[in-house]
Amino acid sequence: MEKKMFCYQCQEALNNKGCTIRGVCGKPSDTANLQYAAIFVCKQIAFWNKLARSLKIDTTQGSHYIIQVLFATITNANFDDAWFSSQIKQGFELRRKLKAEIEEKSSNGSEPKLNLKDIPEWAEWETEVTNSDITALVLKGKMEDPLSVKDVDLRSLKDLAVIGLKGLAAYLEHAMVLGFEKDEIYQFLEQILIDTQNSSLTVEDWIGLVMKVGEFGVKGMALLDEANTTTYGHPEPTAVNLGVKEGPAILVSGHDLRDLHELLEQTKDKGINIYTHGEMLPAHAYPKLKKYPHLVGNYGGSWWHQTKEFESFKGAILMTTNCLVPPKKSYKDRIFVTGAVGFTGIPRIPDRVDDKPKDFSMLIKRALELPGPTQLEEGTVMTGFAHESILGVADKIVEAIKSGALRRFIVMAGCDGRMKSRQYYTDVAKNLPNDTIILTAGCAKYRYNKLDLGDIDGIPRVIDAGQCNDSYSLAVVALKLAEIFETDSINDLPISFDIAWYEQKAVIVLLALLYLGVKNIRLGPTLPAFLSENVIKVLVEKFNIMPINSVQGDIADMLAGK
Repeated sequence: MEKKMFCYQCQEALNNKGCTIRGVCGKPSDTANLQYAAIFVCKQIAFWNKLARSLKIDTTQGSHYIIQVLFATITNANFDDAWFSSQIKQGFELRRKLKAEIEEKSSNGSEPKLNLKDIPEWAEWETEVTNSDITALVLKGKMEDPLSVKDVDLRSLKDLAVIGLKGLAAYLEHAMVLGFEKDEIYQFLEQILIDTQNSSLTVEDWIGLVMKVGEFGVKGMALLDEANTTTYGHPEPTAVNLGVKEGPAILVSGHDLRDLHELLEQTKDKGINIYTHGEMLPAHAYPKLKKYPHLVGNYGGSWWHQTKEFESFKGAILMTTNCLVPPKKSYKDRIFVTGAVGFTGIPRIPDRVDDKPKDFSMLIKRALELPGPTQLEEGTVMTGFAHESILGVADKIVEAIKSGALRRFIVMAGCDGRMKSRQYYTDVAKNLPNDTIILTAGCAKYRYNKLDLGDIDGIPRVIDAGQCNDSYSLAVVALKLAEIFETDSINDLPISFDIAWYEQKAVIVLLALLYLGVKNIRLGPTLPAFLSENVIKVLVEKFNIMPINSVQGDIADMLAGK
């Protein structure tokens, strides 16, 4: 059968090789190819941004464009062909604007002198974009998919870098909307995009560049941590209600805290209860968000349960970032998207203009027309153990380790997903001995965060640091413990890493951990399809990355420090 697309960026890539007809995520082939075309335009913008910077021309618009488009190509983020066509058209217009500014400044004798006669052909490629015909863009996307790189190891490393950049872009976008940006990070990201067009770079070059992506992954997550905590305060350990209240309701899913904050402001005194879903659970721990009395609880679990949970919720639903599953007819008329998220036929909350709050009035109006949610659970679940909270009890942790009450930390951060093999993570949690503590972040926690695993001297045995980006908190804690115990590296601490991955934000977290020198990481439920055998060999030799195995065998090895 003819290959209509090729995508292997997520853990559910078909047969752990790649989707060729339609994405397992539900992404149609045309959409997949439009995304590759959009990424190509990002490379063009990156090229012209670099020239513009050399002439001290403002490149903010170009950087923002790249961040937003890369974010939208993450798995389960945007299925809207019209959105991507529009972005590509805007990209062409932006590129032409940058070129005109560069030519004007160069002609006025500005330094340095630029030779604009030798611009590479790829940097000026363009085609007509119409609302009705996407054929040319789809064809361009097929020409730019991963299989266009014939050397399998080179392809693997270039895609590992770009897939990591997608995750980094997501974190940068969340920081950006809160007013926190670093041009150093933008320049690095854009240089990697330019480098993908450089055929002279070798496999050895790309190994080094991939490690640099990890370095900037740490910087990006640190920037977002600063943005979130400066804006909303440091998370506090918080028991979040799992039940429901009577009355109209809005369910907020995704990751964007500013979207949630603006919605909370606009729903004050309107009799609407706001619930979080999936990766938005940690929002309850931020002081400036938890103060809203109508932020009443968390509804449901991780992203892949949403078709059932959104159906039973009954109220209005807002998707703020990726993790959208193609919606069912039963709730398609009450779900809204915003930001990087898109799906044909679903109403969109418009972007901010001049940094003013988004207008959620149509979402609020719809919520007031609908009944309240059907209860799924009762009780509470804990969240809010970010680095400030954990380090606040560092003395208790150190004493527990020294006394033998705490034998080992098991980091089980990352993503959740549909595969039955992910039951492994629940079983590991259930079978870990009582002198161990699970450190988690991301939606992987839904595999075990509602289990009653008790505590060690008042320290919960499941410590939830927050969203996937809050894996940074776990790294901060580990580095601080290494300092306290005066060890040479994180690897000398009683910490093991048993990471679940699904999409591209988990990839940048993984690369960040590798940059920090973390070894012996177990990665599952499968190793990424985009890693070639030789690249896996390098990762094994340098970092001893390994696949997950049996529950009991892995527990025994982790307890032994293997």
